[in-house]
Amino acid sequence: MTAAAAGTASTTGSTRLSGHVSRMTSKHPVAVVATLLIGLTWTTHFAVLLLGWPPEVALMIEVVLFVTVPLTVARTIGGPSEVKRLLSALARWRIGFGRWLLVLLALPLLTVGVAVITGTYQAPAQGWMPELAVYFLQGLLILGVIGNIPEEMAWGGFVQKRLMDRHGFVVGSLLTAIPFALIHLPLAFDAAGLAGTRWSDVAVTWAVLIGVAPVMRLLMGSVLLGTGGSVLAIGLLHASFNAAGNVSAIGGGWWQNVVALVVLAAVLVGTRLLRKPAAIRAGQK
Repeated sequence: MTAAAAGTASTTGSTRLSGHVSRMTSKHPVAVVATLLIGLTWTTHFAVLLLGWPPEVALMIEVVLFVTVPLTVARTIGGPSEVKRLLSALARWRIGFGRWLLVLLALPLLTVGVAVITGTYQAPAQGWMPELAVYFLQGLLILGVIGNIPEEMAWGGFVQKRLMDRHGFVVGSLLTAIPFALIHLPLAFDAAGLAGTRWSDVAVTWAVLIGVAPVMRLLMGSVLLGTGGSVLAIGLLHASFNAAGNVSAIGGGWWQNVVALVVLAAVLVGTRLLRKPAAIRAGQK
């Protein structure tokens, strides 16, 4: 075989492979995004832990993946218009004053409320003003914008929207919870590293992550529908959940935050499901 023939065969093979990948991506975009995110995240996270680097290094790489993977798949299946649709959800901020109060304040207030009711409340040592500053500046503005909004562009804006469009609100949300839980499992090793983490602790952490994931996705799906698909809103709500779990008023615990999540999800999801029959009778979807 001549060099020219070999080059032509190589080009033809690459073209066929590229075409196969494009067809598979177009046919199963959700599966492709979820598989790529889980596979690349697990590889990155465990590689960083094996090297003994801070887990924050892996988290920063994963933020890049949350942006590039769904945008690449979106362009493959729908071109620039699909990319524009995905990005426009990031800028959808006109959701109403009441919804913004819910997004920014419901979870921290409920978390503190659970602590008060259960007797685990502890007044912040330096008062509430520094506590609020940390919540808004670090929890929402920095970590939310850098981490949770890109993450929700992938899960809420791409994966969950498509699954809810196909399977409905509840089933689509619960299906999204599966890859959403899987991608977070490596976090169980962050505190003590691969060698220093006991498997009993891993089991507890994984149980909590798997249990929380369906509740989180139902809440995110409800807010996503209620805000016309605002990734900005659900990204900041996700950040609010994380930040509420770090307030000193709950005395270093975490379960109060989970209870608050369950309560808020139950109220919003229950309200949506109860209103659905009326909407159907009115001729609405």
